[in-house]
Amino acid sequence: MFETTDYKGAKEKDYPIVIKQLDALLQDEPDTIANLSNASALLNQFLNEVNWVGFYIWKEDELVLGPFQGLPACVRIKSGKGVCGTAVSEQKTQLVADVHQFPGHIACDAASQSEIVVPIIKNGEIFGVLDIDSPNKNRFDEIDQKYLEQFVETLEKYI
Repeated sequence: MFETTDYKGAKEKDYPIVIKQLDALLQDEPDTIANLSNASALLNQFLNEVNWVGFYIWKEDELVLGPFQGLPACVRIKSGKGVCGTAVSEQKTQLVADVHQFPGHIACDAASQSEIVVPIIKNGEIFGVLDIDSPNKNRFDEIDQKYLEQFVETLEKYI
């Protein structure tokens, strides 16, 4: 069904393609876990210089590990703790150039140097977060933020 795509254009050209691919991939599938799994796989294949791409789902007042690509990760994160918990408590994207400078950073993978976390809001309520780590400092920028927020908006239609 899908084959590996070699993205070689500018981010501004490639991100819209990935968002369209996500929409097509999830269009006929009602299962949330399946959709989150395919979304993490798609992003992991698209993004370079990343070591973890996945989701945490809000359950019983904490984030619980969901589908992901990468090394085993922390299973539960409280609101306000670390980058993911801060994204939940503030309900806004966290763009962190150097995770070692982020107060209360939770180091699930010692190789991670930078991180972006986008909250997922469904029907006005927190559903979870998209979390992406990189072994490079300053890996993510405002362009990544803009398009990953659009990626999450597309995903929200299918969860």
